[in-house]
Amino acid sequence: EIIMSHLEVSNENGIATLTMNRPEARNALSMEMRKELTDVLHDVERDNSVRCVLLKGAGDHFMAGGDVKGMGDSIKKSPEEIKKEFMLRIHDLHPIMFAMRRMPKPIVASCRGAAAGAGVSIALACDLVIAAEDAFFTLAYCKIGTSPDGSSSFHLPRAVGIKKAMEIALLGDRFDAQAAKDMGMINFVVPDSELDEETNKLTTRLANGPTHVYGNTKALFYRSLESEFESQLQAEAEYFSDCASREDFKEGVTAFIEKRSPVFTGG
Repeated sequence: EIIMSHLEVSNENGIATLTMNRPEARNALSMEMRKELTDVLHDVERDNSVRCVLLKGAGDHFMAGGDVKGMGDSIKKSPEEIKKEFMLRIHDLHPIMFAMRRMPKPIVASCRGAAAGAGVSIALACDLVIAAEDAFFTLAYCKIGTSPDGSSSFHLPRAVGIKKAMEIALLGDRFDAQAAKDMGMINFVVPDSELDEETNKLTTRLANGPTHVYGNTKALFYRSLESEFESQLQAEAEYFSDCASREDFKEGVTAFIEKRSPVFTGG
């Protein structure tokens, strides 16, 4: 287990758990946390012992957005200096989004308490989201006078449709986990007391799955958001034949014929 200044990392039973660790600031996304998240995601991507990634917040909240208190000094500068600083700040976020999109294994977000601003953006960038009933979500950027970042402008309209996305972004209202599930932002809502147990069940199930297949499936689905029909079908053929040449396919087919549950190794 590695403890960094703002991120705690452990790797157990094929599950890499990344805990955003600034509970005193509701895990607001500091510059250190951005750097640590980027580095760890790159490491996890290449670590074959990791078959599922779990992202969660320490304490009572997932993540309450960017470090708004830290922006107080920035706004005293000239408009040109501010523009330059925030251009760099936002670009600092992008390696996290690219790494999550590229990650060849499933990423699960487990949310309790607040997911606000960048917290919503990061949850949306995960492949699956499980939340406690008391979790609440708000895009909130408009409340501090800015437009969204962290890839939420890409993921939100695709998850909920353009009209609902406009409502969430332009009004900045809070909504609970069940509402988030009903509109397609998250996958599972569980009682608060069962969040850790249900999260572990989900990540364990994924960590015991055909990891390479999950990576190919992720890649197929995400490219489908922008690809044309013919190129998507070509990709299906390439990814399927790639999976078929590997051990987990042999095991899956053999298990089916032998009427037993497959035991996947992720290869």
